[in-house]
Amino acid sequence: MSTSGSKRAIMAALLANLGISVAKFVGFLITRSSSLLAESVHSVADSTNQALLLFGARRAARPATQAHPFGYGRERYFWSFVVAVVLFTAGAAFAIYEGVAKLRNPHALENVQWAIGILLLGLLLESFSLRTAVKEANHERGDQTWWRYVIQAKKPELPVVLLEDVGALLGLLIALSAVVLSEITGQPRWDGAGTLIIGLLLFAIATVLAREMQSLLIGEAVSDPDQQAITKAITETTGVEQLIHLRTQHLGPDDILVGAKVVFDATLDGVGIAETIDRIEQDIRLVVPSAHPIYVEPVS
Repeated sequence: MSTSGSKRAIMAALLANLGISVAKFVGFLITRSSSLLAESVHSVADSTNQALLLFGARRAARPATQAHPFGYGRERYFWSFVVAVVLFTAGAAFAIYEGVAKLRNPHALENVQWAIGILLLGLLLESFSLRTAVKEANHERGDQTWWRYVIQAKKPELPVVLLEDVGALLGLLIALSAVVLSEITGQPRWDGAGTLIIGLLLFAIATVLAREMQSLLIGEAVSDPDQQAITKAITETTGVEQLIHLRTQHLGPDDILVGAKVVFDATLDGVGIAETIDRIEQDIRLVVPSAHPIYVEPVS
């Protein structure tokens, strides 16, 4: 999937969340629904997150420097981790606090029809955003399940947008159910319960995001298919007797560090070994184009 595909998904989510956040906050002022307030803060947090993803992608594109010789690719992981922190602090913590407060001190909702209309509009806009993210993600997901794709993807932006959009849709459905139940039963505590559930949902999503970004920031190896392709490229190169060990690590979504210890044909001289190493590098990049830099160490 191209970088432009990620940007399209992020922009679709950003525009949707900006519109929804304004509508939800206006709805809160009219109805005094804590579920709508929690959802408006949720949308503001999501909008901030999409801006952070765009900012991270721009910073990651900077060329390598002497201080950072492998470039800035991991900036995309760092800012995706910040997204998880923002989602937890601004979204989950606020919603949980509001939910508990509303359960302890419930008050009747006003103009419920406005709340329902705004939530239905939010469902429509979030569905558009999710549809865009799903369409772009399908270019690289292959036959993976959605869960496996989200937890194993090395490009962080789309999984983040997908989780946020799914969380937003579920949050809207929870808020809609809470408002309707509050109106039908005459018990405003349903609104507080919905707010609390939204907070717990955001906490779960933030935890998943933080865990995955932590793993990428520490440094993950390439996927098993890429590992096998690199191994095959090395061992099938003429002049290679044995691959002792192979180490790979993502320096960013589009940059993979490859290090290998290789036993070469004993008849090769220094020039022959150098030429064989060149062929190894070419063969690796044919099967995994994002493999660079590549370091091959000859072993006696």
